[in-house]
Amino acid sequence: MMFDYMCRLLAGSIAVAGVLIVPPTVGAQGRLACDRMCLTRLLDRYIEALVAHEPSRLPLATTVKFTENGQRLDLGDGLWHTVTGTGSYRLEMADVEAGQGVLMGTIREADTPTIFVLRLGVMNQRIAEIETLVIRNQSAAESLDRIGAPRRTWLTAVPESERHSRDDLVRIANMYFSGIELNDGKGVYPLDKACARLENGSVTAGDPASVPGAPVPSPNRVRMDCLQQFESGMFHYVTRIRDRRFVAVDRERGIAFAFAFFDNAAGDARNVTLSDGRKVVSGPSIPWTWQIAEFFKIEKGLIGPVESVLHQVPYGMDSGWSTWEEAMSSRPRW
Repeated sequence: MMFDYMCRLLAGSIAVAGVLIVPPTVGAQGRLACDRMCLTRLLDRYIEALVAHEPSRLPLATTVKFTENGQRLDLGDGLWHTVTGTGSYRLEMADVEAGQGVLMGTIREADTPTIFVLRLGVMNQRIAEIETLVIRNQSAAESLDRIGAPRRTWLTAVPESERHSRDDLVRIANMYFSGIELNDGKGVYPLDKACARLENGSVTAGDPASVPGAPVPSPNRVRMDCLQQFESGMFHYVTRIRDRRFVAVDRERGIAFAFAFFDNAAGDARNVTLSDGRKVVSGPSIPWTWQIAEFFKIEKGLIGPVESVLHQVPYGMDSGWSTWEEAMSSRPRW
């Protein structure tokens, strides 16, 4: 399996220069030289340098690439000018095999609570890739700060005998994206009955009590679990989920992490008949896109907790890490 995995990475790096699929040099060097503690410490150092407005503190590769919200910038530009402190929420993961560290949390920008996502690609203990999202949604950031800490399951190892392969973790997580993109309520949805989705600091599927500190939903809102939502066909207005980049996988903890774009084409896509026969009109009235970062916890073939942050971006926007063809494609990449 590892040989096949490295061959696939090599093929991807040869076929398309600059694609986020990590070349073998990054994965191999990260695997040899940067373990879980090393990757976590680099995430720490990045936040420390960011808040200090001193990118020179970081151990950087000579060819380091930096993006913020899909735009390539010089390191030290963008949020580096405006950040004023850290927040209290932080969910992180380390993909030792591929040399990737990911952090989703809160910061302060101009003293305002803000959501921040960070991906570091590491080679020889030096940072070669920096991908960031700055989601300027104050209420969502405040909600995450009130929650304070991620659910314990994100930190819990899966028994070794029950761990999925990297390929299987991505395959199962990608079925979530495909289930939304093709949401007729009749698909195969590998969702645990206890699945709860925390989205921008609010529980949007499942039991809110499963996320201590999360906002209490309105009593008038119909509560559905993840599987019920998928089987209802309610996501019909999402016309395409593209540029699906599974940039980090943690077999030990059963986690897959992805960046993606949810396109909402509007127009006729707003009109649909749900699986129960009701005709509804929903979704945005003009075309626009969600840029999203999402964690999936997978055990025994089923998706349990899901956690995402997202913001609205121009329709058809890309990540800055893909070719145009890849950015428009619904095929997963890892």
